[in-house]
Amino acid sequence: MRSPRLLTALPTLALSLAFLAPSGAAGRDRWSEARAQEWGRQRGWLVGANFLPSTAINQLEMWQADTFDPATLDRELGWAASLGFNSVRVYLHDLAWSQDPEGFLRRLDEFLGIAARHRIGALLVLFDSCWDPFPKPGRQREPRPHVHNSGWVQNPGLEVLKDPARHDALRGYVTAVVGRFRTDNRIHGWDVWNEPDNPNTSAYGPVELPDKAERVLPLLKKAFAWAREADPSQPLTSGVWIGTWPDPDKLSPTERVQLGESDVISFHNYDNLESLRKAVTHLRRYNRPLLCTEYMARGNGSTFDPNLGFLKEQGVAAYNWGLVSGKSQTIYAWDSWKKQYHAEPELWFHDIFRRDGTAYRPDEAAYIRKVTGKTP
Repeated sequence: MRSPRLLTALPTLALSLAFLAPSGAAGRDRWSEARAQEWGRQRGWLVGANFLPSTAINQLEMWQADTFDPATLDRELGWAASLGFNSVRVYLHDLAWSQDPEGFLRRLDEFLGIAARHRIGALLVLFDSCWDPFPKPGRQREPRPHVHNSGWVQNPGLEVLKDPARHDALRGYVTAVVGRFRTDNRIHGWDVWNEPDNPNTSAYGPVELPDKAERVLPLLKKAFAWAREADPSQPLTSGVWIGTWPDPDKLSPTERVQLGESDVISFHNYDNLESLRKAVTHLRRYNRPLLCTEYMARGNGSTFDPNLGFLKEQGVAAYNWGLVSGKSQTIYAWDSWKKQYHAEPELWFHDIFRRDGTAYRPDEAAYIRKVTGKTP
């Protein structure tokens, strides 16, 4: 998830979960290449979408008790299953956990149960550096008309990120959530941090930390360590997202941590097939399973046909951005932060279904089913 590429507990709960994770800060090691490859063989090809229910504007609205919406989750995950999707990438938020630890874990378990009934697993995202840097728990604002992801919030927010003294408070969130589900087969993996060094230039650039990448880096390392401390049976990853990574000597410090700490390699690509092909070719050098955890932006030339077919051919897990058009308004392009839209765009940027379950492009849905082998 990105702005336009301008580059842009409770005490009793903690005690009850303590036995799930080793003591100390070491935790398990990064998987070997052989173990990662074996996971890939056993798991098979993962295909799905980045999922937010149409009734939620952001992660908090998805997970907080007052707006958690099992009926919509069930209905829309059913539509995902109708395409042959077997996995969804879903964002969590530390504020949703910290205000109600037991309730949050219970709702996450309910979500996983709903998804499993549709034979869908989840890749869960722990932290995210995209969009609004000032998250607040409680009632969330209404969408700004016709603006892409007008209410999505970062995790952690700017106030926490800029204060190293507050970083270690996030450890409880990571170890509690990963520890609770560390052997749960419904979870396909843990995406530790989404686009950690994204500066959000086009949307929130003036209020972002000018040295954001440098501030995120030590916390990114800690987040991997905390997740490993919980000893998950599922792989950890964090996706690189800028370019196609042809030269390992030119990786940024953030990319070096992401690629060096990930059990399986994930990446984003919102460009055409040629760019996607280069990214896959270059990332093969790590000899680990590849997951394309974000793609498909029609206006950018990233489309299901042919990109999904290529990812299937290459055995690369594929998660497009968006499933159902809703409060996130990701049918609008990134440029909606600068350009005024007045009605639904003729060309949707992301998403597959309208709110009534009909496909935006029936031929596109048919192509997805052809690639996944799903009979309508």
